[in-house]
Amino acid sequence: MADSGTETPSIAYKVFTFEDERKNARESLCVSIPEVLDPQFGMYVWPCAVVLAQYLWMHREELRGKKMLELSAGVSLPGVVAARCGAVVILSDAADRPACLENCRRSCEANDLGDVPVVGVSWGEISPDLVLLPELDVILGSDVFYNPEDFEDVLVTVFFLLRKNPKAEFWTTYQVRSADWSIEVLLHRWNLSCIEVQLDQFDADAPELAGSNLPGNHSIQMMKITLKTEDAGQKAVHRASP
Repeated sequence: MADSGTETPSIAYKVFTFEDERKNARESLCVSIPEVLDPQFGMYVWPCAVVLAQYLWMHREELRGKKMLELSAGVSLPGVVAARCGAVVILSDAADRPACLENCRRSCEANDLGDVPVVGVSWGEISPDLVLLPELDVILGSDVFYNPEDFEDVLVTVFFLLRKNPKAEFWTTYQVRSADWSIEVLLHRWNLSCIEVQLDQFDADAPELAGSNLPGNHSIQMMKITLKTEDAGQKAVHRASP
């Protein structure tokens, strides 16, 4: 007898093929990402994820052995690409969204990444899972600046992780939805600095990437966020003290 309390999700697998023709020998990477017909935001690939994944692919030689955490990974395209390129990746999504966490695991299974851990990390909450995360080099986040009401919670989580890992960087892509939305004041409040990465620097200034129709005509930007130098220096000195 079927369990009337649960329904089997309708899943469609989408293949993304990243290519690089900068060298004499053409290189490519194919990943398969499960998308679920579900109203939850994290259950399908968003334009920002393809752009961030493209950045990771084009910098793949720098990723091997790097310890990375993807925040609000959802279908986990950037994290999967990073792991396939040799990074040591942890995927995370909101602790109260088990379906999204399950889809992170599904993405790993589809790409033979059974050793990639998945943890629950909710924006703005200093949970045991967040505190117990290992040392990190890079934090990833695609389209985490979606709702202005969540901007500060996102940066609280990022600030906590950067204070714990003062040499780490937060690599994020976001879609420009309103000229009135800005995180500049919040960056100052949390003692964070940011630099913008131009999309043409990693061949992402095109409406179609990785064999998909994304990012389309959406306006996508990328930035790297770090602790301000004096804060990172103070943390490093504190760690070195007996």
